[in-house]
Amino acid sequence: MSDHRQITTAAGTFDAIEAGPDDGQPVLFLHGFPQAAVAWEHQVDVLGHAGLRAVAFDQRGYSPSFRPADVSDYRMADLVGDVLAVADTLGWTEFDLVGHDLGATVAWHVAAEHPERLRTLTAVANPHPSALAAAQREDEDQRARSQHLPLLKERTAERRLLADGAEALRRFFEWRIPQSAVDEYVARLSEPGALTAALNWFRADRWTAAPDPVTTPTMFVWGGEDQAVGSTAALGCAKWVNGLYRFEAVDEVTHWVPEEAPDLMTGLLLDHLR
Repeated sequence: MSDHRQITTAAGTFDAIEAGPDDGQPVLFLHGFPQAAVAWEHQVDVLGHAGLRAVAFDQRGYSPSFRPADVSDYRMADLVGDVLAVADTLGWTEFDLVGHDLGATVAWHVAAEHPERLRTLTAVANPHPSALAAAQREDEDQRARSQHLPLLKERTAERRLLADGAEALRRFFEWRIPQSAVDEYVARLSEPGALTAALNWFRADRWTAAPDPVTTPTMFVWGGEDQAVGSTAALGCAKWVNGLYRFEAVDEVTHWVPEEAPDLMTGLLLDHLR
């Protein structure tokens, strides 16, 4: 079972879960919206049992101890800096990085800007930002799948998402992950200021600066029934990896691969990390 801890860095203090021996191969996990580090709990537990050192942390705005109020505090440079600050605090000069959804977007930027820090990259659901941007420009289907993004920047987004028992927020998960997990995420984001902090990731306009191609050995995992990311963006991801690249399309799985298909995701990850 994973342990809970806090990781205090120069930037701020992050809540985290961890498992495995202190000298195990270091693996850092990044969650997406509207989730938290516990989205990776199954993978952290299994990797820790396998002798790796696995850590997942609640990112900026999701950790109650580090919830900046200004939109400008959620720029990509800050999110990337948090990843490196956590790794530095853990004493990791090189590590494997795993990200899902917006966590994957951050991970792509880390790999592009700091390849010397990463042993491998695993991105789940969100492809390289340049692949997604190209699909949004060129593919009508992807534009339709991305229509929710501008809505998350509106000033009324908090009220709409939390209305009627957070029905709109609950619909994000498409009834594909355990209800207990959905209830926990809703409870976390119902805390004062929590949902605003999570939405500030979108409001900070981090999409405008796409990273360069990555050279880190990379695995991209995409659910074939993903409602937010279509096949054009998923298949276009390969153009943005100038190194070892592995693409895994998972049939009958949606955007929420780590929790919807935890054993499959963990198996792919263990194989990639060898």
